[in-house]
Order: sequence, then structure tokens, then C-alpha cells
Amino acid sequence: MTDPSGSDYPPQPPISTGIAGRCPRCGQGSLFRGFIDLRKSCEVCGLDYSFADSADGPAVFIMLIGGFIVCGLALWLEVYYEPPWWVHLLVTLPFGLIVCLGMLRPLKGMMVALQYYNKAEEGRIER
Repeated sequence: MTDPSGSDYPPQPPISTGIAGRCPRCGQGSLFRGFIDLRKSCEVCGLDYSFADSADGPAVFIMLIGGFIVCGLALWLEVYYEPPWWVHLLVTLPFGLIVCLGMLRPLKGMMVALQYYNKAEEGRIER
């Protein structure tokens, strides 16, 4: 891939680069400035991150994957121990928060890196 300044960057593996939260072009700079806030551009290669719009993609995958894990824990807890409802709140709710928040940043980084790698753009109808 060639950037506008003419220097070449070797292609980065999108999944590992995105999960690590690194720049999808150079693999060195940080993708995030906060927990899930994207930077304006890469501090190493200067790639403008304005192309990146992961929208609700990470949230959908987290709801599906995390919901499966958390519901599995709740069902297992109910079948084997039959605890009162407040034990479910004390165990399942924090576990759900940890699972969902733990997957949010890596999945968002992976979605942005895959957008860059596949040159994903908004659909257009040509006439």
C-alpha cells in the first residue's frame, strides 16, 4: 500500500493489529486515545482515521458472543446451585460487565483495521 507521500508500508495483519489497538497501516502507532475513542490520525505514519466508522458492528458481536457466555454462566449457576435471585445479580452482572467491556476495545480495533485492509467504503449506486 502506498500513502499520499509516496512511502511504502508493508501490509499489516488486520486481526492482530486491530486487537492490539495499533495503526492498520504502519502497525506502530496507537489507534485509540482513550478507552474506545479513536485518534484523529496515527502519531507515527500520519494515517487519517476519518475513514474509520465501526458504527454498531462491535456492539452487535459483543451482544451475541458476550450474551452467550453470560447466559451460559447464569444457566449453569441456576441448574447446579439454584441460588436466590440476588446471588445471580452479584455474580452474573459483574461478570457480564467484565466480558462486554473486555471485548469492546479489541473488537472495535479489529473492525477499523479490517475496514482499512479491505478498503471498505460507504455503498454508492452508480447510474
